[in-house]
Amino acid sequence: MATFSESNLPIWLLVSIFLASLMTSSADFYRDAEITWGDGRAKILEGGRALTLSLDQYSGSGFQSENEYLFGRFDLQLKLVPGNSAGTLSSQGAGHDEIDFEFLGNSSGEPYTVHTNVYAQGKGDKEQQFHLWFDPTSAFHTYSIVWNPQRIIFMVDNIPIRVYNNQESIGTPFPKNQQMRVHCSLWNADDWATQGGRVKTDWTKAPFVASYRNFNINGCVAGSGSSCGSKSADSFNTEAWRTQELDANGRNRLRWVQQKHMVYNYCADSKRFPQGIPAECKRSRF
Repeated sequence: MATFSESNLPIWLLVSIFLASLMTSSADFYRDAEITWGDGRAKILEGGRALTLSLDQYSGSGFQSENEYLFGRFDLQLKLVPGNSAGTLSSQGAGHDEIDFEFLGNSSGEPYTVHTNVYAQGKGDKEQQFHLWFDPTSAFHTYSIVWNPQRIIFMVDNIPIRVYNNQESIGTPFPKNQQMRVHCSLWNADDWATQGGRVKTDWTKAPFVASYRNFNINGCVAGSGSSCGSKSADSFNTEAWRTQELDANGRNRLRWVQQKHMVYNYCADSKRFPQGIPAECKRSRF
């Protein structure tokens, strides 16, 4: 559900990395986000505590964060479109640098596919995909991204599903210089999102509605005048995302997700990389 981006990506539910200011106040979509498109299909509800995006045969909808950010922890609770959501996708994306959390809809009874990717300097091709261990349409769940200069951690309900480490030392670019904005979109992607485009959107089930709440961000706000590299020791102690990594329990949970719920890993796709897997794959334990 997360992506950092300079521009919206045309994906069914685009959940960009959420970046937030250095604040701990309660989430408020009126304050922290702005609706960017959809002609009334996006609605802020409950006094700013909730937001819905809808998609019909004419258009989808989207919103973005009020601020741009450089590093942070981004949490968003999301309840996905129930029933037959074929052709839909939920993600968060970015332009030149991106951290993507996307959800590809499916036929009724079939699981959503959670799609993750990382772009740096315009280059991606680092996809990992998962099937969740719960029904993401029946209740709200928390999707998080931790982004610091050392690594990117993707989490679902605080369980790590993927870690992407900074491996610039071997020539692999890492997103660390470009300020990014959170983008969330809901739109029709039935030309490719569901089973490679074989299953099309059933518009008799429209409108499709995805619900958001608890849009919480703890990060470095672009243009705020504060340097993320010059915080006091007390500040760093309260901002664990700056150096966050997995402990033994986190590594065990990550291993469980990747062994039981991963359905695609670019590092294991020999047909896609006949000349050999990318360099960063050779050093990654996960």
